[in-house]
Amino acid sequence: MKMNLDEILSSIHHSIIVSCQALPSEPLYCEEMSLMPFMAQAAKQAGAKCIRTSSARDVAAIKEATGLPVIGLIKQQYEGFESYITTTMKEIDELVAVESDIIALDCTGLKRGDGKTINQFIAEIKEKYPDIVLMADISTLEEGINAWKCGVSMVGTTMSGYTPFSRQTEGPDFELARALAEAVSIPVIAEGKIHTPEQAKEMLGTTGVHAIVVGGAITRPLEIASRFYKAIQQ
Repeated sequence: MKMNLDEILSSIHHSIIVSCQALPSEPLYCEEMSLMPFMAQAAKQAGAKCIRTSSARDVAAIKEATGLPVIGLIKQQYEGFESYITTTMKEIDELVAVESDIIALDCTGLKRGDGKTINQFIAEIKEKYPDIVLMADISTLEEGINAWKCGVSMVGTTMSGYTPFSRQTEGPDFELARALAEAVSIPVIAEGKIHTPEQAKEMLGTTGVHAIVVGGAITRPLEIASRFYKAIQQ
């Protein structure tokens, strides 16, 4: 039975959402079948109560395999768009069709090729799908506050360091997470560059965030191996 938002938020409070993603350019992407349900099952066995994933295919496969709620998104680069996370209604429609429990979208100031502001896009989404649960992926405090005022259900620090106007750090953006938790009245999800269990514990323990997302440090073998090789070469 599908969980409602309050139930999902209760289950993930002070916990880790595991991001299980594989893009076509990555080693764990398989055209014939999705491998991400296996990653998601491992995450569930470890204690994960929610999964974040990219593509409608992986949302459907992970929900079927694990029974866990899923934060769905679609990464698609369009000409004229600097943003690439769930940027048009086409992606929203696809994610709704596979019953994504939460849909994540880029709510940064990156250029949108359709000429719409993110405020206009969110309004269109909510008009078409009044009961939709949206997670705003942002890179600055101002973007997070704006998304909150637009009516999203939660805000994530996902894009910090990935826009030219956001703070550039090697590790998690603790400062942004703290500032958002103080500024908005919706759950703040800390995401991005959480590489170690110690960083995860610090983020959950000191920033006031509701939950965190960890992806590459758990589910991307190429990224994990590269980090080891980079360390010994230095």
